Order: sequence, then C-alpha cells, then structure tokens
Amino acid sequence: LPKHTHYDHEIPIKEGESPRFNKIYGLNPRQMDTLDEYLKENLRKGYIRPSTSPAGYPILFVPKKNGKERLCVDYRQLNDITIKNCYPLPLISELRDALAGANWFTALDLKGAYNLIRIKDGEEWKTAFRTRRGHYEYLVMPFGLTNAPATFQNMINDVLREF
Repeated sequence: LPKHTHYDHEIPIKEGESPRFNKIYGLNPRQMDTLDEYLKENLRKGYIRPSTSPAGYPILFVPKKNGKERLCVDYRQLNDITIKNCYPLPLISELRDALAGANWFTALDLKGAYNLIRIKDGEEWKTAFRTRRGHYEYLVMPFGLTNAPATFQNMINDVLREF
C-alpha cells in the first residue's frame, strides 16, 4: 500500500448533499467468480477493506478486448454531487505539436497507476461499493471517480516536470 502524500485523493461534496446507499445490480455466475477473485486480490494487496460506510455504490462489469470483464463501481451518483477539480489536463494539439518530427516513441502502460495514489485519510467511506459478498471501501484511488484524472495528472506533471 502506498504511503499517504500530498497527492492523496479527496472527494469534496457539494453543500447540502451526501453520498448515498444504492441498490446492487444483478450478476451472472461468471461475474460472481470474477468478483470473488477481485475481492480476494484487492484485500490481499490492501487496496480495499470491509466497510461500514453509510454510502455504497453498485458494481457492474464491462467487457474487455480479451473477452474478460472488468469490474467497475458505478460512481455516477457520487460524481454528480462531487465538487469538480479543475486541474488542467494536457491539450491533444499541444502533445501532437511536441511530438512533430520525432523519430522514436515510447509507449508506457500505466495499468494500475491509480493504485499508487491513496484516498485521503477519512475520505475512504465515500468510495464504498456494495456487492452480494459484502460492503467494501477503497484505500487507493479507484477508476470512475470524477476527479481521479485531475489528481493523477497533477502527480504526473510534478514527477515529469524536469523533463
């Protein structure tokens, strides 16, 4: 589990709003098996923990190109009440211009990179998700949160600033 840093992801909620408890979506037997694997692996890594949060969002599965399915938490309701982080993301046109004339390129797969960023201490309950196997919350930044790209971009910009 990564250490807490000043990049820890915070989930500011609009005044008068609060995260909610939502119904669980149905899953087929194959998805239940995938869920069991996901929970086992992420509990082992310390990325999630059992939760008693008053909030909870349902999970669903999205097909991947390789035929498997990816577990996603449906954070749409949470995202609707989250105050948006306006940290600027890179402009594609500027990136394209910066690469013009280059002969060599490197492709990096940052799979799991969000797991390098902790959820701010005390904010974990807002990430809670519900399954038929229990109620859990993230200790690291999951995909699907509206401000996750801004938090990640801020960290990447600082890491790569001198380059």
